Amino acid sequence: MPLADRSLLPPFASSAFVLLFLIAATVSASESDHKYQAEDLVTLWVNKVGPYNNPQETYNYYTLPFCHPSENPAHKWGGLGEVLGGNELIDSQIPIKFERNIGKGTICTIELDATKVKKFADAIENSYWFEFFIGFVGETDKNNKDKHYLYTHKNILIQHNTNQIIHVNLTQENPKLLEPGKKFDMTYSVKWEPINVTFARRFEVYLDYPFFEHQIHWFSIFNSFMMVIFLTGLVSMILMRTLRNDYAKYAREDDDLESLERDVSEESGWKLVHGDVFRPTQNLALMSALVGIGAQLATLVLLVILLAIIGTLYIGRGAIITTFIVCYALTSFISGYVSGGLYSRNGGKHWIKAMILTASLFPIICFGISFILNTIAIFYGSLAAIPFGTMVVVFILWAFISFPLALLGTVVGRNWSGLPNNPCRVKTIPRPIPEKKWYLTPSVISLMGGLLPFGSIFIEMYFVFTSFWNYKVYYVYGFMLLVFLILVIVAICVTIVGTYFLLNAENYHWQWTSFFSAASTAIYVYLYSIYYYYKKTKMSGFFQTSFYFGYTLMFCLGLGILCGAVGYLGSTLFVRRIYRNIKCD
Repeated sequence: MPLADRSLLPPFASSAFVLLFLIAATVSASESDHKYQAEDLVTLWVNKVGPYNNPQETYNYYTLPFCHPSENPAHKWGGLGEVLGGNELIDSQIPIKFERNIGKGTICTIELDATKVKKFADAIENSYWFEFFIGFVGETDKNNKDKHYLYTHKNILIQHNTNQIIHVNLTQENPKLLEPGKKFDMTYSVKWEPINVTFARRFEVYLDYPFFEHQIHWFSIFNSFMMVIFLTGLVSMILMRTLRNDYAKYAREDDDLESLERDVSEESGWKLVHGDVFRPTQNLALMSALVGIGAQLATLVLLVILLAIIGTLYIGRGAIITTFIVCYALTSFISGYVSGGLYSRNGGKHWIKAMILTASLFPIICFGISFILNTIAIFYGSLAAIPFGTMVVVFILWAFISFPLALLGTVVGRNWSGLPNNPCRVKTIPRPIPEKKWYLTPSVISLMGGLLPFGSIFIEMYFVFTSFWNYKVYYVYGFMLLVFLILVIVAICVTIVGTYFLLNAENYHWQWTSFFSAASTAIYVYLYSIYYYYKKTKMSGFFQTSFYFGYTLMFCLGLGILCGAVGYLGSTLFVRRIYRNIKCD
């Protein structure tokens, strides 16, 4: 149960941002509604510690020489998302009873030696926080940085509404100088206080309204919306006007010789490549797999955002991650269907190869990155390391749900939407592609295509990155839905413009160009992530740097495949539409 702190501490203490998980161990309390009776035992769970500036570098709470429970403490493992998030709850065995105030109780006595002093001093220097709450371990003397003070007393203020716990505030005080040979009594106090906040609104204390609902956030949405209007207007007013003139020329019934000769001499651009524009692209199996995966990811993102809006998934620890993984497995049918249909329509013969690529390409990439990061986490002894049992669960989800659904989707796609139906017949001999100016080459069009989609999501990326890497709860999924829809529309419009310019340059290799034109958005996002790391964070060390750029790479690969698939599908509809009304003899 997440609760929050708003404490201001006396001298020699620090403010603490609290995440307290209080769950009753008695029969009368329920984890679904957290209801207690007077004198019910309330279990205080400890979670993890780590450097405040390095969110992913977390360790078991008892890696620091705090008070260890006298017996084997109970462990509480949450769902799949919690485990992947590095949460491991351990019973602190600190006696707390519902509505019973404790003036001062002793947790244990710590006897310091040189090893313990060094561990605490290193933790204090690196601003270690701990999460049975998030609170700081100690502080450094401002006048003498070689002196370190450990907080030895914790004031716990528990606010409740009748029989339900709502908020918990933690303040720390009574700092003691760390010196070998000293003994400290680690103490705590508990105070219960009634409050009128309802249980359903208990999580609102975590939501940073001034940050996420800042005026600049609204302005970015408006700015992106205006960009959509501009691009759709560009496509409709310039391209379609030009195409309409071309259609009128083909529709004329005046077949006199002079008119025919004039039309032949004026014919140029996209009309000349009608016999090659529907020629199957190189690496068709890979293209089909990427488009299928991108269609699945687009559906997945839309579904998760809608579920987050409806079900407030941000309240549950790891709920977003669990939902994402489960929904990915269940939406694998979409990737197989889109990939199988596309591969079959273009005359592909090795459909099993395309199916295996579709079902396993993105998971293998993610597994490879995760394996490297997991190896690093194991080397450091971090809680970020994924347990073997969790790996087995994820593999079972892929092997018994995702893979069979992708296979089923491929079979259905081949049979339902796999018949070739191109408006123009493909000629036997490919037409030579003339040399054009540098800005009409596929590579330049591809790189330039990602600028506007990135511009439409630039501000939102700042909020998403800050939420993920700076202990803020992202809750404005309505904004995210609007930005996602704007991204899709902008990617389609930009890709259509690029495809038209490429075809007008008599280059019929538009398939991969249309894919990369939208997928290049991910390149600019990754470049922005480098700027964000060095300018907006205080992260340091090999561990955190690896996890930051590893997770960001995984995110950008998914974003690139998603945008690329959307751009390709939009360009496909555009190309089929413009060649439908011309004579393809």
